[in-house]
Amino acid sequence: MSSLHRISESEFARIVRGIVEDRETIIKHNPIGTREEILLWMLLACLASYLSLTDLESPCFTGKPDAATYRQAILFVLRERKDGDFNAEWAFARLKQA
Repeated sequence: MSSLHRISESEFARIVRGIVEDRETIIKHNPIGTREEILLWMLLACLASYLSLTDLESPCFTGKPDAATYRQAILFVLRERKDGDFNAEWAFARLKQA
């Protein structure tokens, strides 16, 4: 597993902060779903890019994903890729209130 790209807590926090700062533009250009769903989708997309996930490593969805689906997918992606032990749950509350 050492060949996987990893993410530190500070880098994860920086990505979440950037999404919160740019939330209105993100939502304007992705008007499908709730605000929370759109921002969680963006976080998942940023993590996929940052961690260089392949198509096989990226979560796939059946049906229309909701906020809970995106949260589970984000935690799944982070499970083996966190650099250090940190809890990512705070990000969900932050994006929900954004």
